[in-house]
Amino acid sequence: MSLTGKQRRLLRGLGHALQPVVQLGKGGLSPALVEAVDRALADHELIKVKLLDTFELDRHDAATQLAGKTRSEVAQVLGKTILLYRPDPDEPRIEL
Repeated sequence: MSLTGKQRRLLRGLGHALQPVVQLGKGGLSPALVEAVDRALADHELIKVKLLDTFELDRHDAATQLAGKTRSEVAQVLGKTILLYRPDPDEPRIEL
């Protein structure tokens, strides 16, 4: 699934008021962190991930890797924040 520009814009608008659910730090993209992001996406569909100062990877590379491991889409990378989206397969709450 690939998002169009209009879909990304809608998701950015919805994600503006969200608080980060997961924080990435010096531990990197560990299996436990990927599982936490996967669980958060299953619960919320749209989440923010905060990159701490101790995180060593490039933010765009981290967003791409995290999206690949969680089968989600990167809606936005802004500063040290990543916005990820994955629709619920049974009952999607966000209409694109």
